Amino acid sequence: MQEIFNRRSIRKFTTDAVEPEKIDKILRAAMQAPSAANQQPWEFIVVEDKENLKKLADVSPYAKPVAGSAVTIALMGNENEFKVPKGWEEDLGAASQNMLLEAVHLGLGAVWLGVATSDAVTDQVRSFFQLPDHIKPFGLIAIGYPDGQKNEFTDRYKAERVHYEKWA
Repeated sequence: MQEIFNRRSIRKFTTDAVEPEKIDKILRAAMQAPSAANQQPWEFIVVEDKENLKKLADVSPYAKPVAGSAVTIALMGNENEFKVPKGWEEDLGAASQNMLLEAVHLGLGAVWLGVATSDAVTDQVRSFFQLPDHIKPFGLIAIGYPDGQKNEFTDRYKAERVHYEKWA
């Protein structure tokens, strides 16, 4: 539970590289996510090259943390794997959360940057990675060692948002 309560969006990173075994653990965590009808439609592109990270940061005004990350992982849905076509974004959302929590567990910081929420950004990402038509861009997760900001607890619980049995 510590990772759940301490996770924060970290947007500034040190220049330290993330070890390959940590990247592997983050990807393994992603693929352990629940998935509609167990379709597991996820695909990932791992970007570590500094020039590519700088270029990828330009796909969206909100993707700027990518440029300073040690690694950014692009998440995509593979339409050829869809058993529940409307469930792919939920599947990738669960995979994203697992990645963010594993990053905290490994002493890293990360931020989830939406792609599928904007047709323009989706097109930019599709073009950047030269994706085939059946691969649908979902999001980017910029990862690195936090520079300044920490993963620490902030209580976000709001009792007034909890309802029992009915809305009232």
